[in-house]
Amino acid sequence: MANDRVIGLNNQMPWHMPADLAHFKQVTLGKPVVMGRKTFDSIGRLLPGRRNVVISRQVKPEGFAADWVNSLEDALTLLSKEPEVMVIGGAELYRQTLPMADRLYLSEFALEVAGDAYFPDYHAIGQWRISSEQLFQADDKNPVDYRFLQLERER
Repeated sequence: MANDRVIGLNNQMPWHMPADLAHFKQVTLGKPVVMGRKTFDSIGRLLPGRRNVVISRQVKPEGFAADWVNSLEDALTLLSKEPEVMVIGGAELYRQTLPMADRLYLSEFALEVAGDAYFPDYHAIGQWRISSEQLFQADDKNPVDYRFLQLERER
């Protein structure tokens, strides 16, 4: 997320950070990913190596190869036996699931950018402890400083 918790603009991420895409793949590979329909549309394809679950009130497209459910509750029921479920957006789904989360994987960018979608203020929803932090400086491919955080909820 950029400064001010910006995560999107016009259903797209308003930045391109190859290191973040690689980190996202590394963190989510082999785990189920849950996303809203707009997030799925913005990605434009199923994510390989992961069980894809799309939440939408729309009718499942003909021949769609992933799980398509009508509610967050349906998604959670479908994945109830999974040890870790990765919620990958969008903003409304983050807002709904953050109170249930025990762990957060966050990418933070030193970037001022306009946005119309925001990650919820996780500090307002509980106490979190940093279990992992990786700091990086801008380089030829990643235009701004950034960090990857793993946070654990304090119970």
